[in-house]
Amino acid sequence: MTVVRAAGADDVDAVARLEAACLGADAWSEGLVREGILGTLPTVTYLVADTDGVVVGHAVTSTAGDIAELQRIAVGQDHRRRGVASALLAGVVEAAAATEADRLLLEVREDNRGALAFYARQGFVVIDRRRRYYADGTTAVVLRLPLGREGGGAAS
Repeated sequence: MTVVRAAGADDVDAVARLEAACLGADAWSEGLVREGILGTLPTVTYLVADTDGVVVGHAVTSTAGDIAELQRIAVGQDHRRRGVASALLAGVVEAAAATEADRLLLEVREDNRGALAFYARQGFVVIDRRRRYYADGTTAVVLRLPLGREGGGAAS
């Protein structure tokens, strides 16, 4: 059974390994992961998906005022397509809804059709595109999920 929980100091190495395995050249350094998990980055929250005592995924959010942003969500190769990403995202939404944020934003590579479909199923809508956002020139699609409060960053 997979449990989503706040990351702790004992999770730094596992999260750093997942970063490297899932995100390759875009992975954050172990030092940055450590700072985020240990709370030295005040707007950042790390959640982990723990299956039988093993960290198999993680999600990172940054919250400032009325906006929460999903910075990262990663699941180890052997645990994909088993509901781990959905559980992590549900944890992110729950945590963000407990803050002042009225919307959750994220960016996805426009060529990542699987991720775009996943987020659409979760209720996210496309609100913008950031041309040449990624190092290889790929466009980012900006997605939004209202968090049920007044506002929610509705598109005009």
